Amino acid sequence: MFRSTPPVTPPPGWWTQPWYIAFLALIAIVPLIQPQVPPLVDLMGHMGRYRVELADPGSPLLTEYFSFRWALMGNLGVDLLIIPMSKIFGLELGVKLIVMAVPPLTLTGLLLIAREVHGRLPATAGLVAPFAYCWPFQWGFINYVLGMALALNAFALWLYLARMGRIRLRAALFLPIGGVIWLCHGFAWGVLGLLAFSAEIVRMRDVEGRGFGASLWRGVLHCLPLAPPMLLMILWRSGDVQGETLDWFNWKAKYVYLVSSLRTHWMEFDIILVGVLILLVLFGIGSIGWRQIGVNMRRTLGVACLVLIIAYILMPRIVIGSAYADMRLAPYVIAIGVIGLVPRTTNRIALGTIAAIALLVFGVRVWQSTDRFAGFADFQEGQLAALDHVDRHARVFALVELPCLSRWESPRLEHLGAMAIVRREAFVNGQWTMPGAQLLSIEYAPAKGYAEDPTQVMRPRRCRAPRARSIESSVALFPRAAFDYLWLINASRDHWPINDPTLKLIWNGGERGALYKIENVDPIP
Repeated sequence: MFRSTPPVTPPPGWWTQPWYIAFLALIAIVPLIQPQVPPLVDLMGHMGRYRVELADPGSPLLTEYFSFRWALMGNLGVDLLIIPMSKIFGLELGVKLIVMAVPPLTLTGLLLIAREVHGRLPATAGLVAPFAYCWPFQWGFINYVLGMALALNAFALWLYLARMGRIRLRAALFLPIGGVIWLCHGFAWGVLGLLAFSAEIVRMRDVEGRGFGASLWRGVLHCLPLAPPMLLMILWRSGDVQGETLDWFNWKAKYVYLVSSLRTHWMEFDIILVGVLILLVLFGIGSIGWRQIGVNMRRTLGVACLVLIIAYILMPRIVIGSAYADMRLAPYVIAIGVIGLVPRTTNRIALGTIAAIALLVFGVRVWQSTDRFAGFADFQEGQLAALDHVDRHARVFALVELPCLSRWESPRLEHLGAMAIVRREAFVNGQWTMPGAQLLSIEYAPAKGYAEDPTQVMRPRRCRAPRARSIESSVALFPRAAFDYLWLINASRDHWPINDPTLKLIWNGGERGALYKIENVDPIP
């Protein structure tokens, strides 16, 4: 397995020209141009945290509703970047520009790795482009996907410096680079370490001719410049971190996450595409396939892909309280395998056809995402019109009607309520709380039990968690004296309260969504 392919650079073609990587990176931005706020599931919740982070110390956000305490942890990417970006562009545009940078950076990282390993981009390299909009990105795990984009570019630099024989310079550069990527997201730093270690093993074997044991040992030594963040992790974990690590070897979930790696809008297209790519990677890893149309796998990325597969299998679903830990890794396992592929054929027509197909597939994904993102954004802004009727610094209880999680395409509304924090500096329920693992905590005691995530999430009875409330029970039970408004996001009219003397309808979104002013209640004593 991993027979070394002949050290022959792939044949040249239009897909190997310098403009090709830049072109793919630029068109990757297109779906995010129109939306004022990128319609990613968790992003608006994070934006609520950024507004608290940036608030004036005298704002009710910090004096009454929340507290924000900086701490050293491996999950600070956008939390740090938004400070200068907001001063220049404002919060919403600053976040949008950061998010817009992630897909092109992801692509440049993957394609530069491929070019460094192969010597020239193979015709199959463009097949990796859809991973710029992988499922973790769609979920809005923004610190993680930003960290991974930086880690991929850093790995390309790691390979380049190794090829140039600049090992000492590489060690000096990656002392700070590793720390920066860990600060952005600890998982991304871990993936960079696995990729670098895999590459060093192969380099020791193929370039320096060392034995297997010596290659492992020297691979560890060469990766030591990436190790200092381990000390930061020890300090982090020794603090007030209460998140658990659990749900190991959940095979059903791992299967779903793998086939959902490119989960976006069109289930059949997404599953067929990821299935074909997984099959190609397996052909490459096994060095099998038909001689004229088959593929090989470069040893450097073949070993890296295998190491990431092992990591994916061993990784639990929840790490330090952070859910979907293994799901976040799944797309990058496949992507590293894809860029390791090189067609066996040298026929220029066949190679051009492969590259054209790859470009066409990415074009379909960009067109599809552009259309759907525009639709999501329009609907979200329609629901956000309710905020025009909300007083600044008010207290809002938000409920979001959502479909079951099993639905392939998410409506991207789970954290839309947090825009009340962003645009009105209001208190709203739905922020994440985890001592030691989140910078923000909720201090507004009157809303206890109706303040944190997921109190805002309302799903159908058939897929609701056992103790989860319905819209009706939440409306009936929430402490009215603790809030000024009830905001029903995406809620159909049959869920709107009627004949309630404490709720006055002041805005409705037609068939979906309503805002009520809370009246005739005794104030909090």
